[in-house]
Amino acid sequence: MTAAVLPGSFDPPTYGHLSIIERASRLFDSIDVVVAVNPDKHYLFTAEERVSMMEYLLKDYKNISVHICKCLIVDYAKKIGAKVLLRGIRNINDFAYEFDLSMMNHTLNPEIDTLFVPSEQRYAIVKSSSIKELAQFGGDISGMVPPIVANALYKKFSK
Repeated sequence: MTAAVLPGSFDPPTYGHLSIIERASRLFDSIDVVVAVNPDKHYLFTAEERVSMMEYLLKDYKNISVHICKCLIVDYAKKIGAKVLLRGIRNINDFAYEFDLSMMNHTLNPEIDTLFVPSEQRYAIVKSSSIKELAQFGGDISGMVPPIVANALYKKFSK
């Protein structure tokens, strides 16, 4: 069985994330979508809220499960027996960052490889931080995130 891990903060989940996950789901027998928890990062949504949204959005995929990870992603992958980390990239800046990260992960565990999945062109500008800023000011984010995510964002900013 070919297993892969697709980590991310998913704060919030976007159509870009979902596109990459959908495409990857056709390539692997199983994918663990891993909601990362980094104590040095500030998240708008709790890990549990992000997991809940991702579980809802991915409920129709039989080969995808959603998990929280509070450890190094290579340690998580080793624990479940996955040999592949999947990383979405939108542009050359993403690639440079992800390439360096993949080298570090490979140093930590040479048995795990990273595969880059380029975003579809229509999602190349979809960025979680920009979506949060638009939502904060009541902007239209309907083309960037599913309705459940848009509603959660508007609710967070109406408090």
